[in-house]
Amino acid sequence: MSRSALVGNITAMLEDAGFMVSDRCAIRPKSFDVAARRGKDVLLVKILGNIDAFDAATGAEMRRLGTYLNATPIVFGLRTRDEELDSGVAYFRHGVPVLSPDTAMDLFVEGVPPLVYAAPGGLYVNIDSDVLRDAREDRDWSLGQLAKELGVSRRTVSKYEDGMDASVEVAAVLEELFEEPLTAPVSVLDEEESVRDTEDPPDGPDPDDEGLVTVLTRVGYEVHPTDRAPFKTVSENEGEQRQVLTGHSEFTKTAEKRARIMASVGRVTRTQSVYVVDKAHRKSIETTAIVEREEIKDLEDPDEFRNLILDRVEEEPA
Repeated sequence: MSRSALVGNITAMLEDAGFMVSDRCAIRPKSFDVAARRGKDVLLVKILGNIDAFDAATGAEMRRLGTYLNATPIVFGLRTRDEELDSGVAYFRHGVPVLSPDTAMDLFVEGVPPLVYAAPGGLYVNIDSDVLRDAREDRDWSLGQLAKELGVSRRTVSKYEDGMDASVEVAAVLEELFEEPLTAPVSVLDEEESVRDTEDPPDGPDPDDEGLVTVLTRVGYEVHPTDRAPFKTVSENEGEQRQVLTGHSEFTKTAEKRARIMASVGRVTRTQSVYVVDKAHRKSIETTAIVEREEIKDLEDPDEFRNLILDRVEEEPA
């Protein structure tokens, strides 16, 4: 299957599952292909035929963007270099969950999460430790007796009851012994621990963007540069309800395309977007405000900045 067809299939699946899906981020380099929202669930989606192409730098940026935009980074893929991805199994690369299209269909359309995850050494499951302990005690079995049945040490059984995961083979034996399900779903949508302080951020904004960053900082925003996103920065203000996606370049066809993608991603992630140019030929591109550098260079009031964006978008509707 071509990558273009794969992207189309994944997009259609997400839409069938009730997600609003952004336009494809068809500009390189790019850390994600589409953004999607369903209720409170927001996804930043990377779609690959071979997931071995997903590198550490892209994973780190997706995780940072997920933190800034309150979204879950996720990869959908078909295979590794050596094998097809198994259905019903969650994989992880560089801290980002990876699912096959079939697993994604089960999760998002059917509401059936994966029960198995891949890790070095094989396939594993999350044991519901409370259920396991209750099942053992209901049988009046000691830790040692269960350990003998499993062919493991008493200490290992104790670890299972303390929350340690088990191999698929051990989990199957446990469920056969107690005749009830003991596994818990693999969580792929729960918020990850914040990566703001644990990942090395990009070196800083492009020198051409320093003026914009200076303005945003002056009016009270915390500015996060990006390396591979369709926007140059994500900016946050504690007093604002919405983040701001920003870009800057000459007003070219590529700039127009980037501004449209920013608007589409902004609609999904509920962020505002602004594109700064030296000379503007229009007020906005869809919901991305177009402003000239001279218009903002002396701004100091956050309300002025916000109103400038809103006025531009209202003046020239999509």
